[in-house]
Amino acid sequence: MMIAYILFSFAVAAALQFVPARAVRPVAALFYAAQAALAVWICCRGFGQPSSSFFLFDAAGTLMFLLMALVSPVAYYHACDYLEQDAPRDFRLFTQLLVLLCTAIAAVYFASNIAVTWIFLEATTLCAAGLVYHRHADGNLEATWKYIFVCSTGIAMAYLGVLLLCGMSGEEGLSYQRLAETASRANPLYLKVAFLLILAGYSCKMEIFPLYTIGVDANYSAPAPASALLSTVLVNAGFLSIFRVYKVMASSEVFPWVCNVLIVTGVLSLLVGALFLRRTNHCKRFLSYSTVENMGIVAIGLGIGGAGVWAALFHVVGHTLIKSGLFLQIARVRKSYGSYRINRLGDYMNISRTGAVTMIVGTLLLLAFPPSPLFLSEVKILGGTIGQGKWWLTAVMLLLLCIVIYGVWDKVLKLCYRPAAVRPAAAQSPRRLLSLSALFLLLCAIALGVWQPAPLADLIHGIATF
Repeated sequence: MMIAYILFSFAVAAALQFVPARAVRPVAALFYAAQAALAVWICCRGFGQPSSSFFLFDAAGTLMFLLMALVSPVAYYHACDYLEQDAPRDFRLFTQLLVLLCTAIAAVYFASNIAVTWIFLEATTLCAAGLVYHRHADGNLEATWKYIFVCSTGIAMAYLGVLLLCGMSGEEGLSYQRLAETASRANPLYLKVAFLLILAGYSCKMEIFPLYTIGVDANYSAPAPASALLSTVLVNAGFLSIFRVYKVMASSEVFPWVCNVLIVTGVLSLLVGALFLRRTNHCKRFLSYSTVENMGIVAIGLGIGGAGVWAALFHVVGHTLIKSGLFLQIARVRKSYGSYRINRLGDYMNISRTGAVTMIVGTLLLLAFPPSPLFLSEVKILGGTIGQGKWWLTAVMLLLLCIVIYGVWDKVLKLCYRPAAVRPAAAQSPRRLLSLSALFLLLCAIALGVWQPAPLADLIHGIATF
C-alpha cells in the first residue's frame, strides 16, 4: 500500500504540470483526500502491518502521519490565499513541491529500514529547498543554498553513522528490528560514535542543537504556509528518525550514555531558543526559535526516559497542532500589514479581532498554560527530572522557560495592542475564515490538553513502551 501511495503521489505531481491552472487546486485536493484515506485505512487495519520490505505501518509512523493528514490540508488552504497574486506557473510548482514533500515525509514516517529513512530525509531536503526559494529573491537564493549545503552536510554525517551501524549488523540487514537485536553485542565505541553522528546529522531536520540554524533560516525565507509544515511535520520526521535510533540503542550498554547526550543536547537547544527569542525582530524567526526550544524539551524528555518518553511524544503532538496554527495565523498578519517586522506591527486586535484572539490563544498554548497539552508534557518531564534527583536540570529548565515566557508574551502583546507603525490597506483585510481554520488547529490542541481519547493514549503508550 505504501508503494501505491508513493506512485500515486508522483502521478499527482506529474499531472499538476499539465492540467489547466483552474484544475490545480482540485487535483491537489485529490492528493490530500488520498492522504486522509490512507490514514483511515491504516487505523482500520491496525498497526504493525508491513507494507513492503522497507515500510511498516507501525504505531509511531501512524501517529505522525495522522498529524500530517490533519495539518497539511489546512496549510494548503492557506497557501491558496497567501499565493493568490503569484503567477500560475509559480503556484503550480509550489503545489507540486508540497505534494512531493508530504510524500517524502510519509515515507520517512513508515520506513522500517535505516537506509530508506536516510534516502527519504535527503529527498525532503530537495523539496523543502524549492519551497524556500519560491519568491526567487536574492535572500531566498542565499537561504536555499545554505539549506541545501547544511542539510546535505548533516545527512552526510548521519550517513557515516548509518555505515557504522551497518558494520555492526553485518549481514543481518538494516531494518530497525535487526539493528536492535544486534546492538546488545556490538562494540560500545562504535555505537557511541554512530549515535553522535546520527544525532548531529539529523538535528538539521529536528531543529535542535547543533544544526538548528538552518531550520530557522528556511522558515524565515519560505512562504508562511510552507513554514507551518517545515516547522512541524518535517521536524517530526527528524524526531522520528532520531527516536528510532534511540530505541535501537535501548538494548545496548551505552543507553545511559545516549540519554545523557540527549539531555545535554536538549538543554543547549532550550538555551539557544530562550536567548534568541528575546533578540529576534521577525515574526517567523521567533516562531522558529520557539521550535528549537520545544524540540529541546522533547530531547530532554527522551533523555530522562520512563514517563519522559511518553511526555516527549505527547509534546510533539501538541507542538505540531499549536505551531502550525500560529504559523498560519502569522501569514494572516503579514497579509494585513505587508511585513513580518515585530517593531512595526501593532493594534492587531482592532484590525482583526478573530486573528488577534487566535494569536493570544496560540501563545497561551505554546507557553504551556493550561489547558495546553504542552502543560501536561512539561509537568511530566519536570517531574521526571525531580524524581531522578536532577535538581540542576529542573532549575535550568525552569529558568529558561521563564525567559521564553517573557520573550514571547512581550512580542505578542505588542502585536495585538501597541499602536502600529504601518497601517494595513483595506484590500488586505484578513479573511475571518482563514483565521478560524488556524484557530481550529489550536482548538484541537486544547481538546487534547483537556481530554486524551483512549485510542490516542494507548497509541502513545505503545510507542513509549519498549
